[in-house]
Amino acid sequence: MPQPAKLALADGTVYRGTGFGASGEVFGEVCFNTSMTGYQEILTDPSYCGQIVTMTYPLIGNYGVNPQDIESSKLSIRGFVIRELCQHPSNFRSTQSLDEYLRDANVIGIEGIDTRALVRRLRIRGAMTGVLSTIDLDDASLIKKAQNSPDLVGRDLVREVMPTKAFEWTEELSPLSFHASNPHPPQGFDLHVVAIDYGMKWNILRHLRNLGCRVTVVPGTSTAEEVLAYKPDGVFLSNGPGDPQPLDYAIKTIQGLLGKVPIFGICLGHQLMGLACGAETYKLKFGHRGGNQPVLNRATGQVEITSQNHGFAISADSLPACLEVTHINLNDQTVEGLRHKELPAFCVQYHPEASAGPHDSSYLFQQFRQLMLQA
Repeated sequence: MPQPAKLALADGTVYRGTGFGASGEVFGEVCFNTSMTGYQEILTDPSYCGQIVTMTYPLIGNYGVNPQDIESSKLSIRGFVIRELCQHPSNFRSTQSLDEYLRDANVIGIEGIDTRALVRRLRIRGAMTGVLSTIDLDDASLIKKAQNSPDLVGRDLVREVMPTKAFEWTEELSPLSFHASNPHPPQGFDLHVVAIDYGMKWNILRHLRNLGCRVTVVPGTSTAEEVLAYKPDGVFLSNGPGDPQPLDYAIKTIQGLLGKVPIFGICLGHQLMGLACGAETYKLKFGHRGGNQPVLNRATGQVEITSQNHGFAISADSLPACLEVTHINLNDQTVEGLRHKELPAFCVQYHPEASAGPHDSSYLFQQFRQLMLQA
C-alpha cells in the first residue's frame, strides 16, 4: 500500500506525497539539484550530509542503481525528494531499484509532490530547514519541528563523514570513464599524494591514481605535522559538507602546509584554502547544485560546463593580495577558482572529477601533477 509522507518547510509550507525507501522522520536543509542523471552519485556524495535533496528533473530511478557508481561507503544525505519514482528500472548495469536502495540505506524518500513549486520557493526564499516524515502527518507539528531544526551555519559536519584512520587508495578510473586530459596515464606511481578527507568523493581518488600517483587518504582532522610525515609530493584538500568557518583544525593544518608542498583543493577544500590565506566565506541563497554550471577560465577565456555542489562561497571582496581569482561562475559572478601568487597552491569551487557531470575541467588533475613535478 502507498505510504503517505509529508515535507514541511520552516516557512510554514507543507507538501504531501508518497513515501518510498525507508520510513521515519528526518530534518535537514532542503535544497535542489538540477542534474538530469547521476542520482546515485548525488545520494552517495558525503557533501550532502545534513541536507534533504530535491531533484528538479521529474523522473528519477529509471536506470536503477549499481555497485560501481557509488561515491562513498554510505549515504550521508538526510532525505530525497522527487516528482515521480520509476518502479521498473532498465539498464544492463542495474542491480537494484532506487526504492530498494534507499530502504537498505535507511534513507527516506518522498515522491508525488510538485517539485517545480518547491524549487521555485527555494529559489525565491532561499534554502531552508525542513522535516520529512512518514510517521507524523500533522501539519502544525511538522512545521514546528522544521522551525526548531538547526541550520547548516556554524555546524561541523565533516566529523560525521570523514574516515577515522588513514588508508591507501588503489582503485583507478572505470573503463567507462572518459578522461580526455590524460588518455595515456603514466606508467608506475612516481608521485605520492596525501589526500585530506573532509567527506571526499571517491572519483577524485580514482583520478589521482590515473595520474600515476600513490594515494594516501588521511582524516580531515590530521595536523600538518602528521601529513608531512608521509613525505608527500603533493597534498589534496577534498570536498565535504556544510559551513567551512567552524573547521579551525582544517584551516590551521592548511596554514602549516602552504609553501611546504604543492596543494590542490576542490569545493570545501577550496573554501578552506581561501580561509587559510585570509579570505572570508558566506552562505549562498540557494547554492549551486547540478551538472550544468558555466564557469569562465580567466586564463584561457574558455567556458567550462561544470558539476557543482556547494552552499557556501569565497567572498571576492575579502581576497588577500596573495590570492588571484582564476575562475568565475557566469550565472552569478561568484568565485570558482583561486591561485596563490607566490606558493604552489590552487583550488576550485566546482567538481572536475565529475561523477556525475561533464568532463570539461578534468585537466586540473594534470595541472596538479605538473605542479608536483616542478616542485
